[in-house]
Amino acid sequence: MRVCVVAEYYPRRRDPVLGVWAHRQAVAARDAGADVRVLALERPLPGARAVGEATHGRPGALVRELRAAADQPRRDVLDGIEVEYVRFVSPPRERAYGGWHRWARRPLGRALDREHRQRPIDLVHAHYAMPAGAAARPWAGAHNLPLVVSVHGGDLLAPTLTAPAARATIGEVLRGSARVMCNSRGVLELAASLAGTGERMRVVHPPGAPPPSPLPPKRQLPTVATLAHVVARKRHADVLEALALLTERMPELRWLLIGDGPELAGLRQRALELGVSDRVEWAGSLDPDAAMAELARCHLMAMPSVDEAFGVAYVEALACGVPAIGCSGEAGPEEIAALGEGMLLVPPLDPPALADAMAEVLSQLDSLDKLAAAARRTAEARFGMEACGLATVEVYREAMAS
Repeated sequence: MRVCVVAEYYPRRRDPVLGVWAHRQAVAARDAGADVRVLALERPLPGARAVGEATHGRPGALVRELRAAADQPRRDVLDGIEVEYVRFVSPPRERAYGGWHRWARRPLGRALDREHRQRPIDLVHAHYAMPAGAAARPWAGAHNLPLVVSVHGGDLLAPTLTAPAARATIGEVLRGSARVMCNSRGVLELAASLAGTGERMRVVHPPGAPPPSPLPPKRQLPTVATLAHVVARKRHADVLEALALLTERMPELRWLLIGDGPELAGLRQRALELGVSDRVEWAGSLDPDAAMAELARCHLMAMPSVDEAFGVAYVEALACGVPAIGCSGEAGPEEIAALGEGMLLVPPLDPPALADAMAEVLSQLDSLDKLAAAARRTAEARFGMEACGLATVEVYREAMAS
């Protein structure tokens, strides 16, 4: 089967981590027998933050974004998969994200036409109901081809998509899709409520990055890692507060933060206020291989995020033999914890409870080794590339048969 994947979030030269989960699923589907090519939506305009800095006399971020957009090739090959970056212009995300599909529809349609002429497409797989699913749907319908849409939570929970018109469009896309893949049971239930039915929806867990082989030795000092974009809902601040609460009980404890984002400056300032700056390592954004290598050297992963539809970082930690802590009541962590050992749950927005859980795990080295081994078994059995590829191709077959 010849599949064309359409995605807004997809790795590119300036951001090799962006949407890496979509790329891994494409690789997994390819390895499971599908012929996969990718059309990645590329908005070359600078973000509002960079424009704002430029208007206040700080043009550096704007210059970097413009250079990065100019350096991005129109076509690339990632892990043997051909990717075309389809450029489109649109108003700023904060004001108009709910209508981006209308701006992307024509350039995406032209790119799909080119792909279809060169190699007839059997199925279109869009990541996110909006904008990719809504932009691809007219073309797929006009060519009488099945559309499969993957929803990951962000397209259902994002504040920029809460307007009634956007919710209605999402519902239409989900109802009009031959199949909908959801990254967790909680996301499926939310998608079903928007579509009015969950009959054609399936849970397919995205794979994490493969762990380094062999695994590197652990750090000498007990270290908790957080691997995530530094945004408010990931609750890095709670990990920082927990670290401070453990100063007397575990003065040797360290925190490794892998990632970058708008909350980073505030975290650095808060670390100074709490007196724990010397116990925090700010690794910044790393490419996937480097991030996994650093994660594997740690003893525990803590990401007490809220509105967590799945959480690929948890799965990646488990694959490295690093037990992970998430929040109870969140769809992703709850589902991962139900499928095997290695995933621990604490109440949300509760740094003292998080501190207690971190101390309990790290203070029992024999139990920690056993938990780490169990975490690896969970990842291998439930969240590997092969399992994702087989499940994805099965959904493709269902969509084509329907």
